[in-house]
Amino acid sequence: MHYLLKYDLVDDYLERRGAYRDEHLRLAWDAAQRGELLLAGALAEPTDTALLLFQGDSPAAAEAFAQADPYVRAGLVKSWGVRPWQTVVGEQASRPVHPA
Repeated sequence: MHYLLKYDLVDDYLERRGAYRDEHLRLAWDAAQRGELLLAGALAEPTDTALLLFQGDSPAAAEAFAQADPYVRAGLVKSWGVRPWQTVVGEQASRPVHPA
């Protein structure tokens, strides 16, 4: 199953992230190496949201990531949430659906 972790970012996120970026990236790459995190990044123009795509049997890995993330702890993230994502098309789709 796939889970999307969505961050709503503060207005001055780009200016403030530098002090926390290395720790955040280490956390993200560690999760990727464990096979939990597939893709992550911020939306641009404006940079007000970040999306992180996790895979697993439950949302636990995504929730644990957010709770440990220095961006969240330092207040760069106004709010966050995890939602299941029913992926149906693509090589990594969790529930592939093909046309009849």
